[in-house]
Amino acid sequence: MTIQIDASDGSGSFDAYIAEPADMPRGAIVVIQEIFGVNPGIRQKCDDWAAAGYLALAPDLFWRLEPGIELDPDIPEQMQEAFGWMNKFDQQLGVADIKAAIKAARAKLGGGKVGVVGYCLGGRLAFMAATRTDSDASVGYYGVGIDNLLGEKHAIANPVLLHVAGADHFVTPDIQAKMHEGLDDHPKVTIYDYPGEDHGFAAEMGKRRSEAAAQLADERTAAFFAEHIR
Repeated sequence: MTIQIDASDGSGSFDAYIAEPADMPRGAIVVIQEIFGVNPGIRQKCDDWAAAGYLALAPDLFWRLEPGIELDPDIPEQMQEAFGWMNKFDQQLGVADIKAAIKAARAKLGGGKVGVVGYCLGGRLAFMAATRTDSDASVGYYGVGIDNLLGEKHAIANPVLLHVAGADHFVTPDIQAKMHEGLDDHPKVTIYDYPGEDHGFAAEMGKRRSEAAAQLADERTAAFFAEHIR
């Protein structure tokens, strides 16, 4: 099921996959896509959050480029296509669309707390949401380029959880060190490291998933949201 969300800049509207819990939501979670669009794995993330009692939304952040992109990272040609979309993607507009999705989620709740969780590109955008939106709690999995956003850390007002893959070939050890140096003493930020794990280890499906690490990270995320989104 999808809903339409109006862009805050008046440029149009975009789809968001929505999953609703069986009972009254305990809060809402905005799930931020990877570079592969709102594909089956991202929709499964939403379904899982709904099963845990949350209203879950996954906005189509590539809609200005082409609506409805769904790619499979296990297919090399589609992986390359995903990098192409990422290079064209305007992250500032993406954050604005996440902000609109947070607003839409709050409206559907009739008020209440909204968290965000993102993966890969979405992990970076989750950090940006923590500094640039009113998200009540933010989680980033293997976010790329967060070391270039550390100048915004003063704007973090609500709790942030970051999962870092120790063997991430996009987030190398020197970058991980900068993240720890810049954020370890921030009272609102928690960083968990996963030694030996590569980028994408918590994907719902496909070759990238690393089961034990994915389960551990997801358990930590569930506990984090249970504490802060209620």
